[in-house]
Amino acid sequence: MFVERQGLIVYIHSVKQAKALRRYGNVHYVSKDLKYVVLYVNMDEAEAVMKKLQSLPFVKNVQPSYKPYLKTEFENSKPDKAKEYDYKLGI
Repeated sequence: MFVERQGLIVYIHSVKQAKALRRYGNVHYVSKDLKYVVLYVNMDEAEAVMKKLQSLPFVKNVQPSYKPYLKTEFENSKPDKAKEYDYKLGI
């Protein structure tokens, strides 16, 4: 039902070209000060889109986001001592 998505960080020379990147994927964020665009594409098309974007004249660098590969379920975390105390036991 849902397609796996991959974020790409595209560094550009000028913010004016950010609008042209919409044809390669969904533009999520444009940073005017640091001149980069966060672009989301399908996971299976990410490598091909990265190569296309790297060949564009106004693109400095393209980096993939590693969020899909990070483990987000943590194990063996210590419980919080403040939450262990039961306040309803009082007088």
